[in-house]
Amino acid sequence: MLAGRVDLAAAGALPRWRRPFALLVLMAVAMPISFATWSALLNNFVIEAAGFDGIDIGWLHTVREIPGFLAVGVIAVLWLVGEQALALLALALLGAATAVTAWFPSLAGLLIVTFVSSVGFHYFETVNQSLQLQWLSRAEAPRRIGQLVAAGSAASLVAYGVLVVGWKTLDLDYDTVYMAAGGTTLALVAVAALLYPRFTGGAVQHRRMVLRRRYWLYYLLQFLAGARRQIFVVFAAFMMVERFGLEVHELTALFLINFIANMALAPLMGSAIGRFGERAALIFEYAGLTVVFALYGLIYYADLPAWVAATLYVVDHVFFALAFAQKTYFQKIADPADIAPTAAVAFTINHIAAVVLPAALGYLWVVSPGAVFGLAAALAMLSVLLVLMIPRHPAPGRETVFSRPAAAAVEGGR
Repeated sequence: MLAGRVDLAAAGALPRWRRPFALLVLMAVAMPISFATWSALLNNFVIEAAGFDGIDIGWLHTVREIPGFLAVGVIAVLWLVGEQALALLALALLGAATAVTAWFPSLAGLLIVTFVSSVGFHYFETVNQSLQLQWLSRAEAPRRIGQLVAAGSAASLVAYGVLVVGWKTLDLDYDTVYMAAGGTTLALVAVAALLYPRFTGGAVQHRRMVLRRRYWLYYLLQFLAGARRQIFVVFAAFMMVERFGLEVHELTALFLINFIANMALAPLMGSAIGRFGERAALIFEYAGLTVVFALYGLIYYADLPAWVAATLYVVDHVFFALAFAQKTYFQKIADPADIAPTAAVAFTINHIAAVVLPAALGYLWVVSPGAVFGLAAALAMLSVLLVLMIPRHPAPGRETVFSRPAAAAVEGGR
């Protein structure tokens, strides 16, 4: 970084476009330009160019999640490079790997390039979450994170809009689109590195693994979220192509609707979390996901039409946009020095099931796709029961409705 250092306490004196939140917005835009493009084309690309079936796609996503499982390694990397610099390096790796994805139209090639891009994605997401919770106050975090989600959705909207309008009109191909998306992310990384200072100050983060008993509910919610998310990410879009035969521009149009909804609703959801609390928001999210996944299963048992599946896919995305309530729940209960190492540990916990489930459920998928979504509905229902343990106003020593205030003080020194 060439723009010097600025203490967070003095960052308010900078022009608005050079402040920490502006950098968070820039990174929130840069990441989905690559990742959303990769996701939009993936199912069509692997089926058309590499001849994937359910087992192959399961293995691809298992490999993709291994770096997430190893996200705890971020703690070691932070001994060598700061969080802000690591975020940009990880984004650059994601952009470069996305750019060359179409050069590897085989199972082995896609496993390798997917693993590389996943290292960039997961290490960025780990550090980015930590920076958000350190740079945003507890009072403003729900609203600001909602705005960041909306910014990312806007970037995805532009990328998807280009695909919908240009795929057939401009006769685009996979290589051109992947190169353009990855190159754009790399260009934005260069802007962030050259124009923004290194922000310092705030709580000094522990550079060791941190596991605390009082965070147990957060850890468990992370585990279930990872398992549930994998079923959605791997199999929901794959179903739209395999069962209903959606083409690139059709599937991308569906993604486009998702991001328009997120742009409009994410800031409102952030405000709602600030007003009603994380418990109410997460109950609403997980109860809604329970219904959505159950209806996904019925698509196979009741032979429901494509428009039902498409509607569920959009609703599914809206519920997943509420996931940042978990972030603000942790921010409220955490020791400020725990944020960076716990973000890394939480990503690893989130990906324990993610490493195992895609490949395992790929085999179940070829036998009973409806059963895969039935499992996701059960996991969402279990999450509802766990969220009932979150207090209306969580805080250190008040992590669950069963917590004793003295516990945090005792454990804080461990």
